[in-house]
Amino acid sequence: MNTSTEPANTLDGDIAALKVLATDYNAGHRLIDKCTWPEGKRMAVNFTADFDAMLLRRLLNEPPMQLAKGEFGGRVGIWRLVELFDSHDVKATIFTPGRICELYPQGVKAASRSGHEIADHMWEHRVPKEPELERDHLRKARAAIEKLVGRRPVGTRSRHTRHLLLDEGYIYSSEDSPDHRPHYLCQPDGTRPLLNLPFHYVIDDAMFFSFAWLNSENAAQRMMDPEHVEEIWWAAFLQQYREGGYLNIVLHPFVSGRALRIAMLDRLIARMKALPGVWFPTCEQVARHLLIVHPAY
Repeated sequence: MNTSTEPANTLDGDIAALKVLATDYNAGHRLIDKCTWPEGKRMAVNFTADFDAMLLRRLLNEPPMQLAKGEFGGRVGIWRLVELFDSHDVKATIFTPGRICELYPQGVKAASRSGHEIADHMWEHRVPKEPELERDHLRKARAAIEKLVGRRPVGTRSRHTRHLLLDEGYIYSSEDSPDHRPHYLCQPDGTRPLLNLPFHYVIDDAMFFSFAWLNSENAAQRMMDPEHVEEIWWAAFLQQYREGGYLNIVLHPFVSGRALRIAMLDRLIARMKALPGVWFPTCEQVARHLLIVHPAY
């Protein structure tokens, strides 16, 4: 008799444990149901660029051709993206590893001079597991950015610990994507909130234009026509435009810095600008607005 009831008791226990975890998870994510944008603005679009060049390729020990692809981003791609954004008066956020400030300082400074935000993207595109080393990496990246552009970063695209980011003065992250709306990541009791500006991989250029992405096999390659990607992103934009919502578009200079993709982005931005009330701020501008208008509590 005990044997027959044991599986049921175990299942009940598992379900109860999952319910507790789900409750805590939900309590730690505070959504902004309806973002209120500045007067006259219907929607916010963040154009963001992960300026990691060859750093991730090195961490994954990828072959020389992959490293060369990363080099293109630092030597050509970042300049093309800055020129594109400037031509449309779009203010972008360039998520920049600290090492990139040493490897491609002129590209980072050019983006900053044009009014684009330079934000954290880790020290060398990884977050150490050791707490003290993690803090050291975050501080070194911050110092490298501040030294180069004269201003501390206040946002990050990384998996640095939320508590550490708050302790070090960061006001937002743009990494997790549990929801399409901006939201707060916090303790289950609502304390220590950090604003998150989510993105999704379906609005990430690397998912569509990369051979051997993250050491993937040939069967997993993605190389789509820019026109096809343009329509996917346009549809995503229109869906959020109807809601008066938010869209975070993720680019990489070594991916979208190619000429045909720059041309696609040029068309896409022009289409967006043709509709009234579209706001193209930096992530910092969005964060500071939401922190005032939609505080965590």
